[in-house]
Amino acid sequence: MIALAAASGGGPVRLAQLPAAAATFVGREAELDELSEILSFEGEPGIPQAVAIDGPPGAGKTALALRVAHAVAERYSDGQLYVDLRGYSPDGQPRIVDEVLEEFLTALGVQIDVIPAGLEARAKLYRSVLADRRVMVVLDNAADSSQLHHLLPASAGCGVVVTSRKRLSGLTMRGDRRITLGPMTEEESVTLLRKVIGNERADAEPDAVRALAYRCGNLPLALRIAAERVATHPHHSVSLLVEELAAEDERLEALSTEDSVAVKTVFSWSYRDLSADAARMFRLIGLHAGPHVSTGAAAALADQRVTKARRLLDRLTAVHLLEGLGSDRYRMHDLLRVYAAEQAVEEEPEAERRLALRRMVDWYLHNAYAANHALAPQRHDPDLEKSEFAIDVADFDYESALGWCEIEMSNIAMATRTAVEVGENVAAWKLPAGSFNYLNLRKRWTPWVASHEVGVVGARRAGDRFGEAWVLNNLAIAYRELRRTEEAKECFQQARALRIELGDRVGQAWSLTGIGFIGFDEKRFDDAALRFGEALAIFREVGDRHGEGIALANVGDAYRALHEYDRAVEALGQALDLFREIEDRYGEGYTLVKLGDTYSELNRAPDALDCFERALETRHELGDRWGEGETLHKRGLVLHGSGQPELAVESLRAAFAIFDELGDPRAVDVRELLGQES
Repeated sequence: MIALAAASGGGPVRLAQLPAAAATFVGREAELDELSEILSFEGEPGIPQAVAIDGPPGAGKTALALRVAHAVAERYSDGQLYVDLRGYSPDGQPRIVDEVLEEFLTALGVQIDVIPAGLEARAKLYRSVLADRRVMVVLDNAADSSQLHHLLPASAGCGVVVTSRKRLSGLTMRGDRRITLGPMTEEESVTLLRKVIGNERADAEPDAVRALAYRCGNLPLALRIAAERVATHPHHSVSLLVEELAAEDERLEALSTEDSVAVKTVFSWSYRDLSADAARMFRLIGLHAGPHVSTGAAAALADQRVTKARRLLDRLTAVHLLEGLGSDRYRMHDLLRVYAAEQAVEEEPEAERRLALRRMVDWYLHNAYAANHALAPQRHDPDLEKSEFAIDVADFDYESALGWCEIEMSNIAMATRTAVEVGENVAAWKLPAGSFNYLNLRKRWTPWVASHEVGVVGARRAGDRFGEAWVLNNLAIAYRELRRTEEAKECFQQARALRIELGDRVGQAWSLTGIGFIGFDEKRFDDAALRFGEALAIFREVGDRHGEGIALANVGDAYRALHEYDRAVEALGQALDLFREIEDRYGEGYTLVKLGDTYSELNRAPDALDCFERALETRHELGDRWGEGETLHKRGLVLHGSGQPELAVESLRAAFAIFDELGDPRAVDVRELLGQES
């Protein structure tokens, strides 16, 4: 092991995932004091301090949980983790615990390649990472105890706050740590209303204000929405508005479900006060099953220009029918989403609902393609026809593309499922295929595999064997990187068989390339060279010069691994000449690194460093961040081996910063090299 000076670009970001607490939070003083006191002390050995809040929808469970967590945050010096488990989401898709654990572990600083596959293994690692830390974990909107089991720390220094509509049993808690949250008291409800409508109006009509609280069932969600409606009608008396609400209550009472009649009454009351455009936007957002919605996606749903869509969303936010999250994104309470979807079914013909969802899917599809192209412009993606809809597609650069994909990946997965549901089966496979560059860059294994599995379903329903082969090949790449070698082999072989059947010679060549990489991983370098050679022959046959160059570079790398250095240098030289001839800068960088590796093994350090310098310049010009990291890593090794430790550390520091930024497994390797010099 090489011992070098430790280095990393800046300190770690402190965990602070808690959303902001509600500005209009009032009441619940007894519950707040009780829960804060419990969480202010350390738990017993092996048991965190944990509290659970249950109660009906709209009772303010999340608001109380966040208020408590913020109140005791200073005690948990290592920060806070937060997740909405979506236990009662209208689409019936609660969060997958595997994926939540991956997100938590990454946030806790665990490099992606250290995170194992499998729920039990991830849970063990999660508990190990938290063993000596003081972290507050907020698990919001849980479906049941089974969803929580693997997300609970086993450290006395950690705190846990859980919310659910059910009273949860089976949690590891000491004593009575469960609070059932019902309606607020009349006094608390009136105080909340006063904060919004003002003391002057409340003092002028105290009986009407109390009647309004009663009509809202003293539930915070309903109270906030009703209060905002009163505030936006300053020329109407409170008593007149209460009469309107009473009439609406009678209309809806016969439609009562398990949810509170009061809550739905207030929803209906406020909904009917919206303009036609705002009401339509509200009900169509109810069809969006993702965790949040951007202005662009909402504009596509409603077939509106982005500027007008933003005005409508801000109007809905102002009356508390939406919650603004910043970054031009919004979130809707589960109950509101159910109500909005009900209104969409009642008021929008099925054909219009389907059309809205098709527009939404197309918006995600075209933006995913644009963002992924910005991340890797050299990669050839499946052809994408021009949208039949007037959707807004962003003009991405590398950083904005990466940020967009990070935020929208859960919505892309939702859109992929929606595409299958509405019969947009081609889009269902092109969405994950078009997101491949991001998934590969960030090594997002869970959404990578899950979205491509849905993509296979879509391709098969469409009878699109070309798409099926493409998605299977992408799945194989994920399996290979996850060391699930047998599954990778099977998918590569299935993709290759489909491509042979279709006569897709280019696709066959890329499947052979994947099979060759597996041979390389298994140190069957002769077999790898054979497969790369077969791919080379096909690329030459069809006249794919880029593919030919990549195959030549891979053949050369296989010869290097076989210690046939003359043949390696010859093949790599041919690849380099070809790429220069066709002005393929990506191919040049790809080949120069492999040529540098070969010169390094030949103890020709100056030649190796020259290759790495040229590769670094090329990859930087292309905005190929991963390529820059790879080149800096290899250059650092050669610099250290040739007696230039200071330059080696500088190069490896830069490589670590890039790999760490991208969440690439190689960050671990470089961090080990950058251990403290002994």
